[in-house]
Amino acid sequence: MDIKMAKGEAYAVIVMVHGAGEHSGRYEWLTEKWNENGCHVVLGDLPGQGKTNGLRGYIKSFDDYIRTVVIWINEAKKAGLPIILFGHSMGGLVLIRTLMIRTLPVKAVILSSPCLGLVNNPPKLLEEFSKLLNLFSPKFRLDTNIAPGLGTRNEELKAKDAIDPLYNRKVSIRWYRELRKAMNIAHKEPEQFPNVPLLVLQGGDDRIVNKHDVKAWFDRLTIHEKIYKEWDGLFHEVFNEPEREQVFQFALHFVQKKLVNG
Repeated sequence: MDIKMAKGEAYAVIVMVHGAGEHSGRYEWLTEKWNENGCHVVLGDLPGQGKTNGLRGYIKSFDDYIRTVVIWINEAKKAGLPIILFGHSMGGLVLIRTLMIRTLPVKAVILSSPCLGLVNNPPKLLEEFSKLLNLFSPKFRLDTNIAPGLGTRNEELKAKDAIDPLYNRKVSIRWYRELRKAMNIAHKEPEQFPNVPLLVLQGGDDRIVNKHDVKAWFDRLTIHEKIYKEWDGLFHEVFNEPEREQVFQFALHFVQKKLVNG
């Protein structure tokens, strides 16, 4: 876990949760933007990813992620400032599940292309076989088959990802089954999501997460304040796309409206 301090007086703390296979180091640009605009940032690597210990792409339970995020939020509380949660892709799903089962002092939530469904699902036979493997060989790992560059059109970042030793492209059977279970629970129990201001930023040309599943979940939420913004032509990683400054300004306006101007 790391804490990046705002440049000047801070008015909020952003707790940032990265997606599957990646790590907190990929969020340098976004962290800098929040710091420049009056927000401390708390971030780290989820279990089985980045610089953490253990088998890459493996968790015993999705609760491993939830416990980690709660630690980060508790660290953010020490600043005595409003807390904003930010989660990308699987990180977004982690936040959804965390907030469904834990009462936390959160002022608002930003989800970037949250993993609530996949564009390319495994064949039905493999899906059923994975349930059996989960019982007898949960640490068995498979390639994600997500081609480099599928997440963003940002050529500079794609070049970095290609040689990034911390970028993990294999996941375990247990990880996949836990991801599936978490997505299913999120869709089945949307009423468990707390009444907290929510901003969902979704790539319109997402080739990893199924945007229709994201919108279906969003539409079923009964919370008082929610905003869904789909960015035409943008890939999965909306905060890494060539248009990322526009995306950030939209998110910043949401935060400032809630905490500064509101």
